[in-house]
Amino acid sequence: MTDAAATFARHLAACPLIAILRGLPPEDAADVGEALVAAGITIIEVPLNSPDPFASIARLAARLGEAALIGAGTVLGPADVARVAEAGGALIVAPNTDVHVIRAAKAAGMVAAPGCLTPTECFAALEAGADALKLFPAEMASPAVVRALRAVLPRDVPLIPVGGITPSSMAAYRAAGADGFGLGSALYVPGMSAAEFGQSARSFTAALAEGEARA
Repeated sequence: MTDAAATFARHLAACPLIAILRGLPPEDAADVGEALVAAGITIIEVPLNSPDPFASIARLAARLGEAALIGAGTVLGPADVARVAEAGGALIVAPNTDVHVIRAAKAAGMVAAPGCLTPTECFAALEAGADALKLFPAEMASPAVVRALRAVLPRDVPLIPVGGITPSSMAAYRAAGADGFGLGSALYVPGMSAAEFGQSARSFTAALAEGEARA
């Protein structure tokens, strides 16, 4: 396991939630990142179709340091992997299974979490070196699908549903074997006030804790 993969595993074990900050303006990055860490969410992804995403990644990495793992989402080519690394990111998330992106991430010592939906895509991603599997879009993958995939996938590979996840939907996925969740617009939308964003983050961590207590 690489240093980046070990760091990812440590953060995911502490809080299995990944913040997807699509549309994040760079000027808000540091404050949003600090609010996430304060709420206990320490894996942070800035999709590359956000405004000036590399600036946001650099600001998050500089402000949060080892308190969080910072990376990029919607990474569609190897060239962007290099730019994320230059900005200080250590996590590469994609909506699809592109072996070239996965291999570029691993060659750079970064965490690779490609998007997968079928067993074929999952195993192709693992063959290319993926550290975690982003089950996307989760709107098309019920907890029953998670349970079926979990029966055949290596148990030490995190399976992380992304897409349409809300505080109320997490418990069923966790019971089926999901190892974590990517949280998008249900967590963050650009223009949120600090109070609104803090409340949103806490609603997810509280729901997660409640579900764990019941398990």
